[in-house]
Amino acid sequence: MSVKETREERCVQALLISNYKKYYRVAYSYCSNPNDAMDIVQESAYKAIKYSNSLKHIEYADTWICKIVINTAIKMMNNKKSVIYELDESIPYVENFEQIYMKDLVSSLEEPERSIVMMRFFEDYKLEDISKVLDMNLSTVKSKLYRGLRKLKKELENKEDRSSVNE
Repeated sequence: MSVKETREERCVQALLISNYKKYYRVAYSYCSNPNDAMDIVQESAYKAIKYSNSLKHIEYADTWICKIVINTAIKMMNNKKSVIYELDESIPYVENFEQIYMKDLVSSLEEPERSIVMMRFFEDYKLEDISKVLDMNLSTVKSKLYRGLRKLKKELENKEDRSSVNE
C-alpha cells in the first residue's frame, strides 16, 4: 500500500470490503468452487487496488471492480486444465435444486452470453450496468441476453421432452 492513498484507492478498498459477498458470488458463478472463487476475488482485489489510479470515473468503481472479477475468473478458468465442481451448501444464493439446475444450464452458455445472463438474473444488474462492465453497446447486450435466454428455453424444452418420454 502506498504511503499516500488516493481518493480512488480509498474508494476501491471500501467497495471491496462492503461488496465482498457480491464479488465472491460473481467469481463463484464462473468456477463453482469455493476455493477458486476466493482466489479469484483475492487476485481481483489486488489488481483493483494496484490499478486504482487508472480509474477515470470514481462513480463507476463498482462496475470497474466487477469487470476485473469477471476477467480474472475467465482467465483463471481458461488456464485450468480441469474444473472440479463441488456443491457448497453455504453459498447463499443456492436455495433449491431448480436454482442449481438453472445455474448449471447457464454455465453451459458461451461467453459473453453466460456473463450477461448471470449478471442480469443472479446478480440483478441493470442492462446499462452490464454494458459498462462488459464494455459493450447496450443493444449488443440486449441481443446477446435474448439469444442466451432462447438457448436456455430450448434446453429446458428438451429436458421436458426427455422427462415426458421417461414417464
